[in-house]
Amino acid sequence: MEHIVIIGNGIAGVTAARHIRKLSDKKITIISAEADHFFSRTALMYVYMGHMRWTDIEPYEHWFWKKNRLELKNAYVSKIETDKKTLQFKEGGTIHYDKLIIASGSTTNTFGWEGLESKGVVGMVTKQDLEQIEKYAPNNKECPRAVLVGGGLIGVELAEMLRTRNIEVTFLIREENFWNSVLPPGEAAMISRHVKSHGVDLQNNTNLDTILADEKGKVRAVTTKETGEEIPCSMVGICTGVKPNITFLEGSGIETDKGILVNRKLETNVKDIYAIGDCAQQRETIGNRKPVEAVWYTGRMMGETVAQTICGNPFEYNPGHWFNSAKFFDIEYQTYGWVFHEPKEGNTHFHWHHEDDTKCITIEYEIESRKFLGINTFGIRLKHETFNQWLNEDRTMDFVIENFKQANFDPEFYRNFESEILKEFQNTKTETV
Repeated sequence: MEHIVIIGNGIAGVTAARHIRKLSDKKITIISAEADHFFSRTALMYVYMGHMRWTDIEPYEHWFWKKNRLELKNAYVSKIETDKKTLQFKEGGTIHYDKLIIASGSTTNTFGWEGLESKGVVGMVTKQDLEQIEKYAPNNKECPRAVLVGGGLIGVELAEMLRTRNIEVTFLIREENFWNSVLPPGEAAMISRHVKSHGVDLQNNTNLDTILADEKGKVRAVTTKETGEEIPCSMVGICTGVKPNITFLEGSGIETDKGILVNRKLETNVKDIYAIGDCAQQRETIGNRKPVEAVWYTGRMMGETVAQTICGNPFEYNPGHWFNSAKFFDIEYQTYGWVFHEPKEGNTHFHWHHEDDTKCITIEYEIESRKFLGINTFGIRLKHETFNQWLNEDRTMDFVIENFKQANFDPEFYRNFESEILKEFQNTKTETV
């Protein structure tokens, strides 16, 4: 019987295993050193915040794995011998595979700061990271202040987590406003104000210089590069993004760059070895997408794709139109299509901002053709399927605004803002004529 081995039990690896089982009777082994069972990584923050228990973020009961003949192994893969089709484990022992799927995910991205090895320096990617946060920031007595470094989605999640326990947070970001490299200026400024409104000391245009430890090796402070200011703290959260977890592939012959290089069928350069999820890097980029995408839904889609290929129905990975969602404390964020922090050449932005400073939209569109390219929305829930259809149909900006009500997610419970948006758009058109 053909043996499929999957390294990693995150959304990509587990989706691949589930779909291979649906399509075949192949032997399947899932290997992970992080946790015994698959869990929802996006829900990690809610365990710390007390909204959910650990068991609540495990989507499947423990009997699910045995019933579906999915063998689980808690181990760390230290080496892949591709010529022998064998994996070696750090704990000792080996396992043979016929086909191998690498879904090893991400690890915290760091930049060589002095003091990174100090106790109390944490990331926010793995179960072990959450355990470290619980250890070093159990309450505001043990951790009166934490310093967070880096202005991405992980950073704002960690800030919200710590504030629920009344821990003071100083947030160092190198940009003018939060997530300024991704969001248009109006949105970045609004989110910065919102983060500050939750008691976060957001310090923009500020870089970490050094992490200082006490005589026991425990974090006691950080210094900033611009002024040399020393900020006392009991924990440092490294939130400067993630990178593919691929160090164990050294000497395997599997080609890597930032991630594991794959083609559209998610095949590596080595026969019978595939890579999916955060650790995979497209040899040829797909549209405006980044070659490495650490996004939940793309990992799921890659898992479904590779399962079909392994089960004799090969087809290419095609994630479709870009979309994503997140939450900045109380403000929900959605994006469909492409809205860049500055419009691409030949494009422009239409921006609407509500007076309560918690709701706005930005739409990017082509100036000459008025083709709708994408939308960011904050504080307003809109339908994914509607915008996906409009992007497929190459609708114009005018069509989107005039039919905005069709995209309202739940008109029964959420206030509508279509009339205000349309009025602002008409005023903008009048001013540009």
